Amino acid sequence: QVQLVESGGGLVQAGGSLRLSCAASASTFSINAIGWYRQAPGKQRDMVTLITSSGTPTYADSVRGRFTISRDNNKNTVDLQMNSLKPEDTAVYYCFAFMSRAYWGQGTQVTVSS
Repeated sequence: QVQLVESGGGLVQAGGSLRLSCAASASTFSINAIGWYRQAPGKQRDMVTLITSSGTPTYADSVRGRFTISRDNNKNTVDLQMNSLKPEDTAVYYCFAFMSRAYWGQGTQVTVSS
């Protein structure tokens, strides 16, 4: 069992930055992949970024170059630094982890105003 708790969402103007954090109840070193998905109103939940246990990150094309994922295995946390935010980044952001099965956090709202 892995519990994931997100923090750091909020309201920001376009061009601004936010940092999300996800605290995992299990060692992030033992988690196969951990990262972030997002879901905008009326749309499907899409992958934003994932990082494997080896430290290799993957980014969606829409955020590459603006978002950066980082993992702290000592603190069992995964952070998402979001820069140059756009209104289309507005969504509920969910922390995701895979360790034998998928686990999800409760989600945190990110709203980018134009």
